[in-house]
Amino acid sequence: MELGQRAGAPGPAAPSDAAAGSGQAAASGPAVAASLAGRTDEEFRAEIRGWLAGNLTGEFAGLRGVGGPGREHEAFEGRLAWDRHLSAAGWTALSWPAEHGGRGVTISQQMIFHEEYARADAPARVSHLGEQLLGPALIAFGTPEQQRRFLPAIASVAELWCQGFSEPDAGSDLASIATTARLAGGHWEVTGQKVWTSLADVADWCFVLARTAPGSQRSSGLSMLLVPMRQPGVTVRPIRQLTGTSDFNEVFFDGARADADLVLGDPGDGWKVARYLLGVERGAATFGRQIQFRREFDDIVAQVRRGRCDPALRQKIARAWVGLEVLRACALQTLAAAGRPGADAGTEASVVKLLWARWHQALGELAMDVAGARALVARAKPDELDAWQRLYLFSRADTIYGGSDEIQLGIIASRALGLPREPTPAPAPAPAPGRP
Repeated sequence: MELGQRAGAPGPAAPSDAAAGSGQAAASGPAVAASLAGRTDEEFRAEIRGWLAGNLTGEFAGLRGVGGPGREHEAFEGRLAWDRHLSAAGWTALSWPAEHGGRGVTISQQMIFHEEYARADAPARVSHLGEQLLGPALIAFGTPEQQRRFLPAIASVAELWCQGFSEPDAGSDLASIATTARLAGGHWEVTGQKVWTSLADVADWCFVLARTAPGSQRSSGLSMLLVPMRQPGVTVRPIRQLTGTSDFNEVFFDGARADADLVLGDPGDGWKVARYLLGVERGAATFGRQIQFRREFDDIVAQVRRGRCDPALRQKIARAWVGLEVLRACALQTLAAAGRPGADAGTEASVVKLLWARWHQALGELAMDVAGARALVARAKPDELDAWQRLYLFSRADTIYGGSDEIQLGIIASRALGLPREPTPAPAPAPAPGRP
């Protein structure tokens, strides 16, 4: 990796080393796994709530509320140490089956974990892309050799991952990607550009959607490759945002190499793997996001109670409260659908994504209404924003990343309502000979 590498980027350190140096008491992973077996949801909630209260202390006390959207630059090394401490105590890979090194907890307990994690104001994770996205995909599509190679390092936070999907001309429309990979001499050579890549500047590996069948179009001929980031031919450049920070990156692959066996699924199965990953992305973790949303909403309400509230503002606040309750109900319905045979949980996840993105943008606008004129001025330099200014600016991206509103509406229309797909625009005709 040539540009954008952050000082102190992670290497292959064992989680037990991180935990030993933390000064915190931590049960071993197997001990926690055994203690979770047979727990009721109430017992599980009490255990994770107590563990978080007892461990967000000492050197980790200052990490409360650190990181997250618009703030990924904050306390990276401390958050990495915290993730490894979680792993040493057995609180990573909760959803993975026990035979793959996970805890095998129920969907409701996954939801409880994310709720309690957010309620404790624990720091934003730096290892979530590997644990919550790639890990389940490796379990579903990976070879035994791939699972043995990568799953332990993901669970122990010894290696970090980023996601190489979006491109400059293929954002939410992933089927239009142009990044290519060709097999040569026992390895894949990857060439192309990815964009909006979170944590690429600190990642050891990237799961890359690339076109491996020359001449293929749309969703055919794609493969999911596992590409090491720390090699010649990989360049990372940060993207400066409205908030003044750089949560996202551009990644350039110029003949970067991946071993021939580092294809997740069969060559040509990339679209199937990508759809699976996107469905996992909108799973139980959405409940943690909703706790964060409620904290933001409560902060706004508390400020309004300290001043005057006109009828129009009261209506906006009431509408926001109703929307938050609707989000929770829809997310519960989506999780329930995931367990029903034949259910299209992906479509329901699109509904939830559409709802929360629009709701969160509206909350940012409400925050600006409450703040009034002071919201127009930064505290100091342009990137020194208060929480409400950051909320408003960063939420502009909510309806774009993770699948834009237009793409979600198309999925709902075609897969839930049975409407015909929008026609693909025909290419412009070539000009007649002799004419410009």
